[in-house]
Amino acid sequence: MVEFGELVRGDRVRANTPREINEAIDAEIAATVRFYSDRTAYEISERIEELDHEWDIERYIEANAAMLSFTGAVLGLKESRKWLILPVVVSTFLLQHAIQGWCPPVSLFRRLFIRTRKEIEAEKYALKALRGDFDVVSFQESGRDSAKEAVSSSGGI
Repeated sequence: MVEFGELVRGDRVRANTPREINEAIDAEIAATVRFYSDRTAYEISERIEELDHEWDIERYIEANAAMLSFTGAVLGLKESRKWLILPVVVSTFLLQHAIQGWCPPVSLFRRLFIRTRKEIEAEKYALKALRGDFDVVSFQESGRDSAKEAVSSSGGI
């Protein structure tokens, strides 16, 4: 079976995430694809719809940075100027993430199994292949065989 890690190349977040966390996320994706291998096209479509709405790590970082910066600015203006350090620290982390693909919050989010957009898309395309969108996988195959084929045909992202 193709490993999902092979399908997600050039991802700076994955490159800066400990191997065991990436492997756990990959295993979760593979398990999900196997689970849906003997489900109906409707059930697979429901999962794809869920994936379309799943927040990726970039969105979590941006939302949390905005929230913390705003909170620090408001508290800095209303309570104590010491709070103004919070937006400075947050924007430093955001800049570091933009340049390197890593900052301290990334480790926390990855440990919580927050996935990158490429990881979400890898699962989504494997499910689409499983559903038959690419005419490579048919539901006549056994569930496990079709799951393997779906992973293989989802290709690199």
